[in-house]
Amino acid sequence: MLLTSYRLGNLTLPNRLVMAPMTRARAVDGSPVAETATYYAQRATAGLIVTEGVHPNAVGQAGPFMPGIHNASQVEAWRVVTDAVHANGGRIFAQLMHGGRIGHPDVAGHHPVAPSAIAARTEVFTAAGVVPAPVPRALSLNEVRDQAQAFGDAARYAVEAGFDGVELHGANGYLIQQFLSSNANQRTDGYGGSISGRIRFAVEAVEAAVDAIGAERVGIRLSPGGEVQDIVEGEMPELYGELLKALPDMAYIHVLATTDDEMLMGLRKAWPSAFILNPGGQIGPHESTREQGERWLANGADLISYGRAYLGNPDLVERFRLGLPLVGTDRDTWFQTPRGYVDYPTYQH
Repeated sequence: MLLTSYRLGNLTLPNRLVMAPMTRARAVDGSPVAETATYYAQRATAGLIVTEGVHPNAVGQAGPFMPGIHNASQVEAWRVVTDAVHANGGRIFAQLMHGGRIGHPDVAGHHPVAPSAIAARTEVFTAAGVVPAPVPRALSLNEVRDQAQAFGDAARYAVEAGFDGVELHGANGYLIQQFLSSNANQRTDGYGGSISGRIRFAVEAVEAAVDAIGAERVGIRLSPGGEVQDIVEGEMPELYGELLKALPDMAYIHVLATTDDEMLMGLRKAWPSAFILNPGGQIGPHESTREQGERWLANGADLISYGRAYLGNPDLVERFRLGLPLVGTDRDTWFQTPRGYVDYPTYQH
């Protein structure tokens, strides 16, 4: 089933493999570079590519050398990328990722913002190295609305840059999940406290993107129960049940396997449109396999996303088709280095 076609919104995908978003940290001055176009174009046989996290405004930049999409020069640079992917027959969504409290003043000259002034018990990346996460500044009520609207503004820029759509990053401890959480979000206004308050920011951010570019071009990534970057989600099953009910119609939800199969199946049944499943869940020692993907398709998922398997295997679709071995990668080359980016070849018969 992985190699069968699928209709996603207004796109026909030639297979059900999705290249998952993965930070590569090779941008210059907030814009992708020429090699970025090569990197994504090499992987254009994927049914859908979702880019690395792209910050929707300056304060949303989570780490150094990460790209944004909130000004004209960034739009122009991303158009080179989308043109290259489309020229190779591919389809590409931009992942909009606001770091929230995962950031540092040394990264972009802005102090991180968050639902509440509570530091994550983790470390963050700066150009000078890894440092403890700072205490963020709590957003005012009007600022919360502005940050939600930033996703709509960035979605509009993304379509201008030639992207086929956007995915909001609601997972892995970044701003949207910070609002969903019960430890990072200690607000007592309408954006905190109850489940309806904690899901409100996520819903409004998605609504802003849908209003900007249309429902068929918008998805969201979720990691229910995920604890990356010091996240705790009280009442987790009820939280995600209510979130899925409140979200507007859109192209898909993209769920990491960060909880048990029973809950994942419940989310599949509760969501009326496309369901993308990432079997790898939180970062682990091994790439996900074709067998894992086929199992989840049999259990009701529509598409399967692969992350690290795509780093060393630009021809992952063909390797799965022919049963060819996969190439592993050196973690030291995941970020910033000239090696380990566009130098992985297709399989040599």
